[in-house]
Amino acid sequence: MAKKEIIPTTKSGIMAALAESAEISKKQALAVYEKLLDMVVKGAKQEEKGFPLPGFGKVKLVKRPARKGRNPRTGEMMTYKAKKVVKITALKALKVAILGK
Repeated sequence: MAKKEIIPTTKSGIMAALAESAEISKKQALAVYEKLLDMVVKGAKQEEKGFPLPGFGKVKLVKRPARKGRNPRTGEMMTYKAKKVVKITALKALKVAILGK
């Protein structure tokens, strides 16, 4: 039976795995990770373009218009205000890698 690879799910685990695979210190891996997150935040704020992460997806800020809806608890009609939300769209390469064809 093949040994199953353990995928880290915590920030420290991810930093340790990155540091080991890139043969750098955990501190350097954390610096790279934080810089990438900073770039994603700044890029996502450019509403018309967003920030692409090649092989993963695109992160962008989207304006949602005001809309009418129903309160699920009371059934009462209400109006939801317009708002901005962060949207992450998976690229085809990621979908194929996870789902197959």
